[in-house]
Amino acid sequence: MKTVLVLGAGLVTRPLVQYLLDLPEVRVVVASRTVSKAEALVGNHPQGEARALNVQDANALRDMVPGADLVISLLPYVYHVQVAELCIEFGKDMVTTSYVSPAMRALDERAQAAGVTVLNEIGVDPGIDHMSAMEIIHRVQNEGGEITSFRSWCGGLPAPEANTNPFGYKFSWSPRGVLQAGRNPAHYLEHGQDINIAGEDLFDHHWSVPVPGIPGLEGYPNRDAVPYADIYGITSAKTVFRGTLRNPGWCKTLKKIVEMGLVELDEKDWSGLTYRQFTAQLIGYEGDDVRQALAEHLDIEADSFVLDNLAWLGMFSDEPLPLEQGASIDVLTARMLEKMPYEEGERDMLVMHHEFVAEYPDRKEAITSTMIDYGIPGGDSSMSRTVGLPAAIATRMILQGIITRKGVLVPVMPDIYEPVLAELEEMGIGFTEESKPL
Repeated sequence: MKTVLVLGAGLVTRPLVQYLLDLPEVRVVVASRTVSKAEALVGNHPQGEARALNVQDANALRDMVPGADLVISLLPYVYHVQVAELCIEFGKDMVTTSYVSPAMRALDERAQAAGVTVLNEIGVDPGIDHMSAMEIIHRVQNEGGEITSFRSWCGGLPAPEANTNPFGYKFSWSPRGVLQAGRNPAHYLEHGQDINIAGEDLFDHHWSVPVPGIPGLEGYPNRDAVPYADIYGITSAKTVFRGTLRNPGWCKTLKKIVEMGLVELDEKDWSGLTYRQFTAQLIGYEGDDVRQALAEHLDIEADSFVLDNLAWLGMFSDEPLPLEQGASIDVLTARMLEKMPYEEGERDMLVMHHEFVAEYPDRKEAITSTMIDYGIPGGDSSMSRTVGLPAAIATRMILQGIITRKGVLVPVMPDIYEPVLAELEEMGIGFTEESKPL
């Protein structure tokens, strides 16, 4: 029997664990700081085991890895390299759903020498986005064409009937991760021009994005898209762009949230403060009309919808803060978790939309590929399914010897993406493709 060690028991873990527990001859150990979360995932399944793990205890983590055949890290990304180093040391394969960091990429030769597979970016974004894009890119290239423009959009959002708060957003994965992503710089190619956007300016750059079946979305750039020209093998493309989708108003609100210092990472003492006092302290104001002072600080009208959104969130209220020590981003995270959860029976929605221009010797085509996936009311969210199931399928393929490549990998090769996409489609997670001549 093969043993899979799953590190983390967060919001996206359940479908992955259930998939693995359904496999014969696979034992699943779920390790989490909060052992009750791990216990809830494995239940009474005879092939499941829950363990307590404080990942900051390097010795405890080191003791767990040798007993596994494969380790899935769903921990915060800062721990992935530490886990990978242990997997290489003990000759264990590894799967993550996170982006490959430079430090992870630097482990490639060591992983190959150790005969270890370290498969990353096998969630939804990154993950399904890569695999679905590569399926079309390779098909175009095999037919003698080349991709001259590539845009990819993805967003996890409330389903339309669950879109019930002024932010147009609810949390189906780590709120802190969502907010921290808003601090990232962006880099992309647009008609041959190299575009760089500083993190503090990210939300100044947003556009309306027409997605078939889901009108009215807006999008903004996502991280550094330029390396994907090489990764995807589309180095002749003049446009290479990856973006995040949100409902209208998100970018303008988040821009001001960043400006007022609500996503800072420096820990401070907030003892005894209300939200109103906290907001006043962030902007250095000592009077009573915090809303007006914030409007002036942010250079917006006092009746702006942005301030309405902050008022709805409670940032001008006399309620006590949820914590006395921490970073401002932790205060915001706690408040958003309280105010912006999915209610029982509500569905989330995962929207992914690719736009290609393909040029052949005799013609030019515009190709779009769109996935709109909904969560299951009372069951798994779309976010948890689209993140967890690709990782689970890839894990099975590694355990069964179907994936044999070694080193630090991302799923852009047909022998990985074709079977994963095929199985996802059987589960109802698939794409609608359209093409038209240009």
